Amino acid sequence: MTPSPTRQELTLRGLVLGALITIVFTASNVYLGLRIGLTFASSIPAAVISMAVLRMLGGGSILENNMVQSQASAAGTLSCVFATFPGLVMAGYWQNFPFWQTAGLSLAGGILGVLFTIPLRRALVTESSLPYPEGVAAAEILRAGAEKGHSHGLRALIGGGVIATLFSFASAGLRLLADTLTLTATAGAAVFQFSGGLSLALVGAGYLVGIAGGLAMLLGCILAWGMGVPWLTAHLPNPEHLAPAAFAHDVWLHKVRFIGAGAIAVASLWTLVELMPPVLRGLRAMFTGRGQTLVPDTERDMSGRSMGLLLLLSAAMLAGLFAYFLAPVAVGFWPVVAAAVLFCIVFGFIMAAACGYMAGIVGSSSSPISGIIIIGAVLSALMILALEALGLTPTSMMAEGQKLATAFTILVLSAITATVAISNDNLQDLKTGQLVGASPWKQEVALIVGCVVGAAVIPPVLNLLYQAYGFAGTMPRPGMDPTHALSAPQPALIAMIANGIFTHSLDWSMLSIGMALGAVLVGGDQLLRRRQMALPPLGVAGGLYLPASVSITLAVGAILGWGLKHHIKTRRAQNHQTEPAANAAIGTMLASGFIVGESLTGVALAVLSGALGQDDALSIAHYVPANLPPVLGAAAFVAVCWWFARKTLQAETQGR
Repeated sequence: MTPSPTRQELTLRGLVLGALITIVFTASNVYLGLRIGLTFASSIPAAVISMAVLRMLGGGSILENNMVQSQASAAGTLSCVFATFPGLVMAGYWQNFPFWQTAGLSLAGGILGVLFTIPLRRALVTESSLPYPEGVAAAEILRAGAEKGHSHGLRALIGGGVIATLFSFASAGLRLLADTLTLTATAGAAVFQFSGGLSLALVGAGYLVGIAGGLAMLLGCILAWGMGVPWLTAHLPNPEHLAPAAFAHDVWLHKVRFIGAGAIAVASLWTLVELMPPVLRGLRAMFTGRGQTLVPDTERDMSGRSMGLLLLLSAAMLAGLFAYFLAPVAVGFWPVVAAAVLFCIVFGFIMAAACGYMAGIVGSSSSPISGIIIIGAVLSALMILALEALGLTPTSMMAEGQKLATAFTILVLSAITATVAISNDNLQDLKTGQLVGASPWKQEVALIVGCVVGAAVIPPVLNLLYQAYGFAGTMPRPGMDPTHALSAPQPALIAMIANGIFTHSLDWSMLSIGMALGAVLVGGDQLLRRRQMALPPLGVAGGLYLPASVSITLAVGAILGWGLKHHIKTRRAQNHQTEPAANAAIGTMLASGFIVGESLTGVALAVLSGALGQDDALSIAHYVPANLPPVLGAAAFVAVCWWFARKTLQAETQGR
């Protein structure tokens, strides 16, 4: 990519604008995560807002806009710590969220995430062919905003965005269109269930992901819902007499999903082994300084000395905060603190590589960070048990029902969550930067600034939400309405896993099966590569772990994209065309528009939900027959997919 002639990148006004966007997106993501367990990727909405504001201020460049979206997306992603910190309140260890501990751990983990993306950038971005759907979409948005004379791509981007906005508002806002179609069937005691999400953003992401990643996700979904769930529902008791659909979902959530987590663990380790050569080359180049003065600005990372200082700073912050947490209730805790810091660095880097790879395949929004957190919870608790066996833990660690051990596991996991979440999102941003000709080291600085701002925002937002709504099963004051409490599904699950390990009540069978399956997937991928094919093990593991509504719709987008590209290629061959059509990228712009429109609508609805205290304030579902939204949703979804295919083929025809 040829860099922009205007090298105005890291500016004061850009940093201020990024900080303001950060505050809004972090608050929205924390609320949304605690309410339904999901967040939205903030890089694309941040890019759109940045372009609009800087254009009004005058003089904004594509590189300056890229820095703003990098900073804002880092902070918006840091909000993933909503999945762990509330567990300390739900476990009865904290009564609120202390600012310095919460912000400090978020910041230290976030900085580690930025540092880990630097060598991973070379392995996963520069020397990789991963599609990075959201990173490519953000780059297309920035280009469309900068290239004023190139109207076809901009019109396609806006058109796709408007269609997705209207669809998402009718679905998530008005609830007039269903957002998921579910089919449940039984064969004896076995329950079969498949769900398709009616999400245009997932279709767009699948189109950008490509056929290999889409089919890998689909295979994982088939293994989960076509084999795992039916077999387990046929052999497990149903003591609560749940309906077939509810029983199938319960089995997937508490059994099959752990198989996916085990497969993710093995596939992650293998991914790191495969990435090790380019990662080591990147580290060697940075810390020896070789070629740093000779490489162009678009390939220069933060210096090895700066990285070393930031690594020491992060490690010191983690050690100090872990010690501060343990000091009031334990003595002789330094071995535990040292082991925890080392664990955060080593495990954090391994999982950063895994999450970054998955983000490269399916995008940041669909990357299975929750599965990584489950693995982290298991390994962190096992580390503490190993230290106890060696006589290196304080006696109070395992007293009172292992309360302190459970709390410390959640604390360590919070820092790791920040690390892997930042790495997961930042590689998308660095891909965007590569495509628009940005300076990596300046982006890395912007990412760290985003972590600082996001870390400062998270504690007051968590306290505000807890005091206003409470968490399911844990209320700050007597007399509060439990029906309005935030469900906080991930923190409750993490606390249950940690406590289950310490009390020896955790079911290891599913994790073990998943690890064995992960080894089989790795072997199968190696055999396929000998025949010039591939089946990404992490993609299959992600399909096992993620909801079917995500995996199936991503696969639909990937298959649709493959069919359209194959048709265009065949038509060109018949017409003896050797050069691609001028407007062949219209499909990419439409797919990017789908992601933009749904992301912006998600932001707006999240802000509205936070302001009104309910997520169905605009719903008109109770005014229409119950069976109408699924029919309307399916019809609208098919119609938009047909429109997408037609516009893409028309553009190819006109471009000849």
